[in-house]
Amino acid sequence: MQIYRTDQHPLPLPAGHRFPAGKYRQLFDAVQPFAANLIVDAPAASDAELLAAHTPDYLARLGNGTLSKAEERAIGLPWSAQLVSRSRHSTGATLAACRSALLEGCGINLAGGTHHAYADHGSGFCVFNDSAVALRVLQHEAAISRALVIDLDVHQGNGTAAMLADAPTLFTFSMHGQNNFPFQKERSDWDIELADGTGDDEYLAALAGALPQLLSLSQPDLVIYLAGADSYAGDRLGKLALSMQGLAERDALVLDTCQRFGLPLAITMGGGYATPIEDTVAIQAGTVRQACTRYAA
Repeated sequence: MQIYRTDQHPLPLPAGHRFPAGKYRQLFDAVQPFAANLIVDAPAASDAELLAAHTPDYLARLGNGTLSKAEERAIGLPWSAQLVSRSRHSTGATLAACRSALLEGCGINLAGGTHHAYADHGSGFCVFNDSAVALRVLQHEAAISRALVIDLDVHQGNGTAAMLADAPTLFTFSMHGQNNFPFQKERSDWDIELADGTGDDEYLAALAGALPQLLSLSQPDLVIYLAGADSYAGDRLGKLALSMQGLAERDALVLDTCQRFGLPLAITMGGGYATPIEDTVAIQAGTVRQACTRYAA
């Protein structure tokens, strides 16, 4: 298996910006001790790959820096050439992780999970929709026929749901906070909405009950797992109440199920905004460690 990094591509933000861009370098540092030989630099997604899911006009306006102020506010990150480059590499990392999964069982993007981006605009810190791009490209190449997105970020994967709504062979599942962003939800193929304060037991029971049905409904050749860390009780944007142990058990449920059924698995990190941010890093490093234990022996 291979693990793809993008933290070496700078993301310039103004002082005090609420997006914790530094967590990506911290995550890279955290996984180095047990996975250094697996980590490679992420490739950048090409125009052709991005256009498999995004509109030409959006790609052009991103490239030449002519997004409107409203579009830039929706993304929540100031436009820069570095932002576009970083987003290309993050999307390329997910596509590469999927290719690694198809060849070797598993692949990991130490970033990604940019599930709020739509075909023609970005949103919620997401410029390109990495899952939608990767799955459209792999279908065009006939590398897969069917796929499943298991989105366990605390925020609904609204962009992914909308972008793949016309593809019955690309199944979208989102288990997220009912009262959290985005406040106007899309319809995934299957949504589970959770009340504020949902803890480990209720969360894990819902996930364990859904996974067998998900596999039966989707019959996937590939699974993309968004392992968001923002369901953690200490996350400032989360509203749920999972412990670190509960999140580790969540990861184990997904990984063990995919491995038991022989399903190639690509993992992206999704969101995480804990205070302190080191808690998010510890949670996501734990996700990577569990995958390495199962797939990189």
